[in-house]
Amino acid sequence: MNPLAHLAPELETGLSQLDLDPSLAPRLLDYLALLDRWNKTYNLTAIRDPREMLVKHLLDSLAMARFVDGGRLADLGTGPGLPGIPLAIARPSLQVSLVESNGKKARFLREAVRSLGLSNARVLESRAEAVAEPGAFDVVTARALDRLAGIIAVGGHLLAPQGRLLAMKGLPASDEIAELPAGWTLAAVHPLHVPGLVGERHLVEITRSPTEPA
Repeated sequence: MNPLAHLAPELETGLSQLDLDPSLAPRLLDYLALLDRWNKTYNLTAIRDPREMLVKHLLDSLAMARFVDGGRLADLGTGPGLPGIPLAIARPSLQVSLVESNGKKARFLREAVRSLGLSNARVLESRAEAVAEPGAFDVVTARALDRLAGIIAVGGHLLAPQGRLLAMKGLPASDEIAELPAGWTLAAVHPLHVPGLVGERHLVEITRSPTEPA
């Protein structure tokens, strides 16, 4: 039995509030239990309490699920798989590449993909700028990697011509938007509601400028 099964009601409620199927809860809790177990040895995340992980990792990641459905997604600096693994569980039609250069985190990611049977996820143990798949992804996301200009500098080459960068931020990041390099433009800032989370969350959507060649 999953040692975190007691968290299922809270997770199911959160999934419903995000317009996601509550039946996703068991697989998400399997991932959370694996992360909790490995974290005791490998220090993959500073958050130690499983209930806090549920809100700040699982539900926070899944708050952006409505903006991705199908296609190819690269999750840059994914760490222990956030938001990539929750998105891969919630969106089976999404092909997720988990990009992480840290060896111990990459080992955890491979074990998570294997044990959860995530046929729509793969691990790229690499720095984002070294991923040699230019234009291969419909979406690039980053949850805690860098400022917007920094994300574009290391991962912009991965986006298809009509692709979208979806960066998760606390506040709307107006100062970062002002720093966008030439050829990139703000498409939208989407306020996110994360069940159980105190504080603001926003999804900043960046695209190439219409006049900029891919």
